[in-house]
Amino acid sequence: MWGTPQGMVYLATGHHDMRKSINGLALVVADTFGLDPVSPHWFVFCNRGRDRIKILHWDTNGFWLHCRRLEQGRFHWPDGADDACTLEVTARQLRWLIDGLKWQSAVAHQPMAPRAMR
Repeated sequence: MWGTPQGMVYLATGHHDMRKSINGLALVVADTFGLDPVSPHWFVFCNRGRDRIKILHWDTNGFWLHCRRLEQGRFHWPDGADDACTLEVTARQLRWLIDGLKWQSAVAHQPMAPRAMR
């Protein structure tokens, strides 16, 4: 059920109403962001308290809606009052965000091209 995004990962900056389900969030993606909700991209939304996120993505013939609620702590969500913008992040940065890390300043090992052994 939980895989790796085939497209981009978009964080919906600002805060969003977590009462919205698939149809409401798909409308936000299409009308507010001007993106296609039926695409390989993942769209991530957060509430005002930064303790809940929802991830909307399309898979083959239907939507997935993942929800996570923290019982303690807050997500390190990007600052920004504009609810009409998205921030493009990598799948790795999304994982860091979900794991509670400060994904903006996290430093990871960079991918390396294969080379011959010496």
